[in-house]
Amino acid sequence: MRFIYFIVAFLFISTGVIQAQEERKLVQFSGVLVSADSLDQVSYASIVDKTTGKGTMSDYYGYFSFVTRPGDTILFNAFGFKTSSYIVPDSLKEVRYSIIHVMTPDTLLLPEVDIYPWPSREEFARAFVEMDPYDDALRRAQKQLSGESLAFVAARVPTDGSLSYNWQTEQRQTQIYTQGQTPINNLLNPAAWSKFINSWRNGDFQRK
Repeated sequence: MRFIYFIVAFLFISTGVIQAQEERKLVQFSGVLVSADSLDQVSYASIVDKTTGKGTMSDYYGYFSFVTRPGDTILFNAFGFKTSSYIVPDSLKEVRYSIIHVMTPDTLLLPEVDIYPWPSREEFARAFVEMDPYDDALRRAQKQLSGESLAFVAARVPTDGSLSYNWQTEQRQTQIYTQGQTPINNLLNPAAWSKFINSWRNGDFQRK
């Protein structure tokens, strides 16, 4: 029985020692990425631990920092630079390790791409046939700025801040003017009715 207790205690102690050793193997890996030709910082590069699949990105100044383990392979990848790697030394005794990693610029030759405003040749052919060569930019602008177009747009656009403020100010002035008395009602105003009848006789309300 004592032997079984001894085995269980030994396993617990061994597990704790192994976990402690694994925790001591963690390293805060930091560094700065620079370009080989100008020693300028390499911003927003991808840094990935190939062993664990975890990683980070360098900031604007090329600085990075993340947790890794001794012996892991670190991959550095940035647009315009060749992919490089670095192996964290497995003989580290400290929990922090810093480097300055130099990356080699890479010349990229991208294939030529032609961009068209039509998704297919059929769409281009239809647009070409239906094209109005006389409807140039000036004439389109004149149509958009005509009185009918502006009136159509104005009828559907809500009032802005200045119009709302003016209307509110007029209402407030009317309230102050008629304060202490019955508000003015043009429906019972003979002068307003006379003006309306004269305008109606003169044809002012007819559509032009």
